Amino acid sequence: MPRALPPVGWFRAFEASARHLSFTAAAEEIGMTQSAVSQQIKALETRLGAPLFTRKPRGLALTDAGRKLMPQVGSALEMLQTATLAFDVAPEEELLTVASSVSMAHWVIAPHLADFQRRHPTIRIRFVSAIWPDDFQSAMADVEIRFGSQRQVGQSALPLEPSELMALKSPALTGPLEALPLIESVGTSVGWDAFGAAHGLSDLRPSHYVDSYGMALQLAVGGAGVALVSALLGRDALSSGQLVPAHAGTIAAREGYFIAVREQVPAARTFGAWLKARMAEG
Repeated sequence: MPRALPPVGWFRAFEASARHLSFTAAAEEIGMTQSAVSQQIKALETRLGAPLFTRKPRGLALTDAGRKLMPQVGSALEMLQTATLAFDVAPEEELLTVASSVSMAHWVIAPHLADFQRRHPTIRIRFVSAIWPDDFQSAMADVEIRFGSQRQVGQSALPLEPSELMALKSPALTGPLEALPLIESVGTSVGWDAFGAAHGLSDLRPSHYVDSYGMALQLAVGGAGVALVSALLGRDALSSGQLVPAHAGTIAAREGYFIAVREQVPAARTFGAWLKARMAEG
């Protein structure tokens, strides 16, 4: 029985990388992050059992296997493009795929989604939950919103602001910060110990540990404690009165949220511009 073909997306990443001899330039052309392109190339190399590129300090070079594969992949992609031209009539509605964490979708996008729909009624959106690189790779989304450092998400992704961390709690929870139960999101580089050191507060020990800022916010809304979370995620809960600051100070984060859009998809550019504009409005 013949082996299954690798995904077309892997070949697109290879062809663009081979033309530019750069994962970064390929990522900008395709509308993905540099790390996602690199991961797809590695997956293709593993599937084929041969290295396709030699990684050099100032770029890439095709191996013998890569040079042999390049013209065949280019021709195949051209044939696919030609075959689909007859179907490329502009639809009345566009379906946009957005990949992000559930936290981002719930706390940042959902409160403003009705505004986007009013402004762009012909664009339908399919949301895909994604956290890990494999999630984003399989989603093949038009818009990716990733959490991490700039190095982790790739240089082609743009930061969403604000990125600092702030302490938020339910209005019903009263008392000094040191006396309140604290909620910490594991898997991030900055926690309550760093917040305490920055603001002269000692012995800030978390009472609850969660695996996402979104869950921390949900517990805080329910009055379970004070959440140290991304200001980007907490801003709507703060403006709506669901949460209030538990401390006047903030602290810089080492990770944040980054957006990458597939530039050749008009709806993706529209969504990205809209989201960045809404975040800039505060």
